Amino acid sequence: MSERHVEIVEKQTVFAGYFRIDRYRVRHSLFSGGISGIVQREVFERGHAVAVLPYDPVCDTVILIEQFRIGAVAAGWEPWLLEIPAGIIDAGETSRAVAEREMQEETGCPVHGLVPIANYLVSPGGTSESLEIFCGRVDSSTAGGIHGLDHEDEDIKVIVLSVDEALDRLEKGEVRNAMTIVALQWLALNRVKLKDLWP
Repeated sequence: MSERHVEIVEKQTVFAGYFRIDRYRVRHSLFSGGISGIVQREVFERGHAVAVLPYDPVCDTVILIEQFRIGAVAAGWEPWLLEIPAGIIDAGETSRAVAEREMQEETGCPVHGLVPIANYLVSPGGTSESLEIFCGRVDSSTAGGIHGLDHEDEDIKVIVLSVDEALDRLEKGEVRNAMTIVALQWLALNRVKLKDLWP
């Protein structure tokens, strides 16, 4: 296969607020050979994120969270979504540090040990955001309550479910958040291995 090329003709920030939008004008290699004309695309910039599926191998439970999401309102969906803890990587932070921080902020539970699940582009047609997902070992026996940071206007409810119940909700379509779907499907495939890893 011949080498593929991308030429950034122009990049311009067209909006800067809570998030940023950049407009690109690019040329790129074509499958049929040669190079494209100038293509214009806007890219939503919100940083890169980390998420954690909190799994308790002793109780065979997961800790999920429920919180309000403005994107669901805009889409006309029920805005309180069942999710796993997640957060944006700040400058100088490692993925694992973000995982530990978000677990504490959003669930009040420390995480002991992290296993990589996936690292992928969330929606590459319109954003550069990547998401790295881990499975984290937790003790769910005391998990519960309302969590989150006041200065970020977070109102997060902690929910502990058996793995079977979580997978049942997934199958019924009650989990409508991509990272959580990916994480629970991974858990369904790797549950036995995790119990061996975390006896």
